[in-house]
Amino acid sequence: MSAPSSNPTAVTHEVTNQPPPLTGHDVADDPVLLEGVRREGAAWYLDELHLLGRRAGSEEVRRWAEEANRYEPVLRTHDRYGHRIDEVDFHPSYHALMDVAVGAGLAGAAWADERPGAHVARAAGFMVWSSAEAGHGCPVSMTYAVVPALRRSPGLAEVYEPLLTGRVYDPGLRAPAEKRGLLAGMGMTEKQGGTDVRANTTTATEQADGTWRLRGHKWFTSAPMNDLFLVLAQAPGGLSCFLVPRVLPDGSRNTFRIQRLKDKLGNRSNASSEPEFDDTVAWLVGAEGKGVRTIIDMVTMTRLDCVLGSASGTRAALAEAAHHARHRRVFGAGLIDQPLMRNVLADLGLESEAATTLALRLAGAVDRARRGDDGERAFLRLATAVGKYWVCKRQPAAVAEALECLGGNGYDEASGMPRLYRDAPLNGIWEGSGNVNALDLLRALAREPASLEAFHAEIGAAAGGDRRLDTAWASLKDELVLTEDAPLRARRVIERAALVLQGSLLVRHAPAAVADAFCASRLAGDRGLAFGTLPPGADFAGLLERLPG
Repeated sequence: MSAPSSNPTAVTHEVTNQPPPLTGHDVADDPVLLEGVRREGAAWYLDELHLLGRRAGSEEVRRWAEEANRYEPVLRTHDRYGHRIDEVDFHPSYHALMDVAVGAGLAGAAWADERPGAHVARAAGFMVWSSAEAGHGCPVSMTYAVVPALRRSPGLAEVYEPLLTGRVYDPGLRAPAEKRGLLAGMGMTEKQGGTDVRANTTTATEQADGTWRLRGHKWFTSAPMNDLFLVLAQAPGGLSCFLVPRVLPDGSRNTFRIQRLKDKLGNRSNASSEPEFDDTVAWLVGAEGKGVRTIIDMVTMTRLDCVLGSASGTRAALAEAAHHARHRRVFGAGLIDQPLMRNVLADLGLESEAATTLALRLAGAVDRARRGDDGERAFLRLATAVGKYWVCKRQPAAVAEALECLGGNGYDEASGMPRLYRDAPLNGIWEGSGNVNALDLLRALAREPASLEAFHAEIGAAAGGDRRLDTAWASLKDELVLTEDAPLRARRVIERAALVLQGSLLVRHAPAAVADAFCASRLAGDRGLAFGTLPPGADFAGLLERLPG
């Protein structure tokens, strides 16, 4: 009997019924995004946005994103000779992502751009580019956000703002005046207080030369290789805001001891650290004792970017799910043609469109407020908290559902979906968790009646457009009246405020299929608790036409 043998050239199976990679496409080719950019006043930016979108959808950038997260930042506290250096090394792909982001004006450039719609353009670019990789958006976002806070000290703004608003990514620790561009960060929280920054114990002592010296330990300071940081510390006059450069004007290193990098759930490409200050040189920003009021200008802008980032992350996950469904067959038909999958994708698309529309509305308000529109400024005060709470709260659930659309393929790291899922909870925590923003809504209602008036005007613009919206708004008005139990029900109020605000925007600006389905499901309650439970009467064909990818 002859010995058994095998044929190494035999094909065990052909790979069929798998979608092609979602690369080589324009991420900005999204009707919801493009309509919002036009509506909010930045149509002049569309050609540049498409260029960025094609870059974001390339195979090269997908590889950058994977490598920046696979090869995480590494802390080097000392050099080979024992000198303290406190540096963080990043993979070249991280630097490549940063270079494109800063070069595209997604950091501070909008503050130096006098064109109407500059902040809308920047917001749209941030959404498109961060859909490729979210982690590097943190230093980009903080650099954008620092400018309005720094302007509370015109002398400091005069020195640093031109480099913060430039379009050159120039990494490395050197004297700020020697660099072609700067990045900024902030250090607020401490281990004993967290959100309660008034419990901070970092101290500030004024010097004869007008500088201050800080001593203390911060708990969560991201992007420690940035050039400048706004830091909260206790001065004799109370909690105050200070500018801390990593390198002093004479080129010497400021004391900024990085004790460790955080081992985070997601956001792995971005280094988050615990820095220690010990006789650290700083400059006062704003008035002594008014630290929260000063740095809140920065926090407000980073909260906007949390909304933008969550809308972007939701859209990115939806694009992957829709792409998979368009190319996959199951039970003898295309997956996207299966009735229940159509319901799931339509429902996810509805959630994504509402998030994107609200995010761009907020960006438009920033742009108009910057130009002196007091009504838009008042609207932002309330609507930013509302958007930050709800859009960020919905992202994890939406990404999880989109991942499930890919089945086991979505649970595999190669799909990119696990990274989107790990990143999804971050924006709900950064710059104030859900409770912080819910209570911030109550503070706005109590202290700034103009913000409620502006909110009324915004919802009122859609009056009569849909009876379900009118009914929901009438009910919400009663809930916005502050009562003794307001803190207990703050989450119910802010959730309803978000849904009514999104509904008003969609009734005014979205196709009838979208507005009708949103009002039926989100305002009238004609749905279940999970995605994919829209009522049979929804215009599924109209909703699916709006899907990205």
